[in-house]
Amino acid sequence: MKNIRLILVSLVLVAFIGCESDERDTQYLQNADAPSDIVLDFRTTQDNSGLVTITPTAVGATKFDIAYGDAANTSVELLPGESVDNVFEEGTYTVVALATAVNGKTTQIEQELVVSFQAPQNLMVTIENDPAFSKRVNVTATAEFAMSFEVDFGESGSEPIVGNIGDTVSFDYLEAGTYTITVEAMGSAIETTTYTEVDFEVTEILAPIVSASTPPSRNDEDVISIFSDAYTDIPNTDFFPNWGQSTVYTPFDLNGDAMIQYSNLNYQGINIGAAVDASGMEMLHIDIWTPDATTIDIYPLPNGVQPADERFVTKALVPNEWNSFDIPMEDFTNQGLPVNDLLQFKFVGSGTVFIDNLYFWKTPTGPPPFVGTWKMAPEAGSLGVGPTPGDTQWFACDDACVAQRACYFDDTYVFGVDGTFINNLGTESWIEPWQGGSDSCGAPVAPYDGSAIATYSYDVSSGQLTLNGEGAYIGLPKANNQGELPNVAVPSAITYDILLSEDDTVMNVTIEAGSGVFWQYKLVKEADVSPLEGSWSMSQESGSLGVGPAVGDVTWFGCDDACVAARACYFDDTFVFGADGSFTNVLGAETWIEGWQGGTDTCGSPVAPYDGTAQASYVYDETAGTLLIDGTGAYIGIPKANNQGELPNVAVPSSIIYNVTLSENNTVMDVYIESGTGSGVFWQYKLVKN
Repeated sequence: MKNIRLILVSLVLVAFIGCESDERDTQYLQNADAPSDIVLDFRTTQDNSGLVTITPTAVGATKFDIAYGDAANTSVELLPGESVDNVFEEGTYTVVALATAVNGKTTQIEQELVVSFQAPQNLMVTIENDPAFSKRVNVTATAEFAMSFEVDFGESGSEPIVGNIGDTVSFDYLEAGTYTITVEAMGSAIETTTYTEVDFEVTEILAPIVSASTPPSRNDEDVISIFSDAYTDIPNTDFFPNWGQSTVYTPFDLNGDAMIQYSNLNYQGINIGAAVDASGMEMLHIDIWTPDATTIDIYPLPNGVQPADERFVTKALVPNEWNSFDIPMEDFTNQGLPVNDLLQFKFVGSGTVFIDNLYFWKTPTGPPPFVGTWKMAPEAGSLGVGPTPGDTQWFACDDACVAQRACYFDDTYVFGVDGTFINNLGTESWIEPWQGGSDSCGAPVAPYDGSAIATYSYDVSSGQLTLNGEGAYIGLPKANNQGELPNVAVPSAITYDILLSEDDTVMNVTIEAGSGVFWQYKLVKEADVSPLEGSWSMSQESGSLGVGPAVGDVTWFGCDDACVAARACYFDDTFVFGADGSFTNVLGAETWIEGWQGGTDTCGSPVAPYDGTAQASYVYDETAGTLLIDGTGAYIGIPKANNQGELPNVAVPSSIIYNVTLSENNTVMDVYIESGTGSGVFWQYKLVKN
């Protein structure tokens, strides 16, 4: 039995004036973890002498202090890789190992050592095929009066493997089949005890037993899916066209997760249901599982491509696990392959492969789908902790818990379109003992009181969300990547794994707090009514449209009463904010057309893409006072002013961010935009709600 406790030892670092570079160089030492995975390996001579060899191992240890646990309280210091011999009298000892890291952090374990001159008795052996690794067998042995056991796995040419009694040893066979496995239990006695398992069947895993990682939530315009349950696939795609190949195609289903299985692979094609333009995509994603293949060649094929012009990327495969690849599109285009008219895929290799999640993707052009306000779902099981994701056996907040913690379940988590993050806790939240509370509602405690100046970043490929700012958190403040407060330092950033529902209204959040402790939260998005919702027009008054060197200054141009009258076709345009987040420019038959649009600064027919046909959306961040209009051709005020500069001197943008102030009970909207960062050109508009 091993009892483990973590000991943090203060490390005094001597600093020399002027040695800032040295301090930076040693910073990684200060941040090193305490040693982990400590094991004491016991080996004894089988001659009734009691001579035991002790070998410690650990991850991150620079030395070991070993206490034998004998009457003399003998101890010794060892370096990694060293062993020590000691003669023990018959008896049971608690051997203590204190492992020390480079920065002085330590971890201690206690391990039982039985020294007996009796032959091992009551030998119990468990032999099992590993459920996750193909052709791997695990053997565990226990016995009285035994110190170690040796396993002969019965494969020709293999060497026996020795382990401490009570531990598990594993062996990977070259071939599946039937083998004789012999287990010999050994102590300090001359005599040993043996167990033999005849005709044990070693099995081979020939298909995945777990699914590939679920792809992150993405906007429809940011992904082109060929095969994936996470996205909308191109219909009528043929995954087994007759190209004269010897490959065998079998649809494969793992607990409702559909996959493609290609066996006896030589080459295999896919006919996409319709030609796709992937020139705007950044990556080709594919997940591959194989029991026996070592490489695969991946070919996206343009419509009508000739064999001599085909291009591919080769990927190495690790058997018996999911191989997940994000292949930059440049890996194909840099070979001269056009990707704007792709109609097929081809795979070349050998053996058997299972394919899932084949799609193109790009970084979202608009805001992340979780921008907005979220709360913990007020339902049983929305808050819990357990040894694995999806398992909350250690604690799960039930209905009574939800009712008791009403002050916690009304807390909100606000993600701004500008990357800001806020914890809104109100006057009370759930305060735990480590915060000075008593597991009851109470006033929020710093730094977890909502005062954090925080931001967030989202990695769409990994589905990881990082909060930056001391005191910012999701779910519970105590759970972070290093462990649980107060046992670790207050972190300046926390990274969570998130999975959004298909409609982006439910967010499942997981964080491993240290090692093997998974806190899990279910959040729901608040369906707030935006104060912008409805139809707006430019205010028909002097000065409602203008430009100048500063906000509030329209000395360069301010539309006066005569201008308002001359531009009646413009002042009747409306800017419509939908309840569903949609945005529309409604221009009618005429609007004001400037010279850069081919007009003559007069009323005329709207000109694409600024003609009201844009498929656009909006996100309003009330805290930051920003308004994002997402969609090529959508705009507020006048179309030429955007964040890069003024058209036609810059490219037509796919999105524009404005600064917005609402007044008069949200019926007046003052808007400004600096046309180009640092340009000092501020276009300003005053809109009124219709």
